[in-house]
Amino acid sequence: MRIAEELGVAAQVVLYLKTPPDAVVLGQIIDKLEDPVTNLVRRDSMWAKLGLTDADVATREQVIEVLVKHKQLLQRPVVVTADKAIIGRPKERIRELLS
Repeated sequence: MRIAEELGVAAQVVLYLKTPPDAVVLGQIIDKLEDPVTNLVRRDSMWAKLGLTDADVATREQVIEVLVKHKQLLQRPVVVTADKAIIGRPKERIRELLS
């Protein structure tokens, strides 16, 4: 959000835990995504606890299914414009997209 403010770009912040994207919205993000779709899924302690493997998120459909069931696995920040979507890591990617 800070980068958007610095650049004078209007931004809407979506709190994904309170209002998680549904399958349709995830599909729309994936359609614009410049990153590999599997990168939308965090590989953290929750991932390990659920016993997930890369084979569980190898396809678009699998990624959507996992993220609908386990919203906390959504990688963040995800920055979406009218034409593109990126995972905002490292932060410099956000500046490049919004500039």
